[in-house]
Amino acid sequence: MSNLDQGSKMKWYHYLAYFFGGAFLANFVPHFINGISGNPFQSPFSTPMGEGLSSSTVNVLWGMLNLLVGYLLIGRVGMFDHKRTMHLLLFALGFGLMAVMLARAFGKFHGGLL
Repeated sequence: MSNLDQGSKMKWYHYLAYFFGGAFLANFVPHFINGISGNPFQSPFSTPMGEGLSSSTVNVLWGMLNLLVGYLLIGRVGMFDHKRTMHLLLFALGFGLMAVMLARAFGKFHGGLL
């Protein structure tokens, strides 16, 4: 039997991977949605960085990269199990914190309340 079959504990980097996997997946959403909608949107590749607008194509590509990194962190590090409370809490915490940070950051450009 492997260690995973014996109910071994998560390694410390699994906690980080699931947290940041959630964060990357949250960051996927606004870039991808704006990109496939044909809207220019802020990205790390704009001038000034994160404030200017990037093309819809750049945002689709940036969103897809975030999706890939999120998948790798959730799906390929450790044995993520959506039925294990700790796994889901770490993912949700990363997703939720990033979502709030993105709402505040993008809200100042798009009329959202801070």
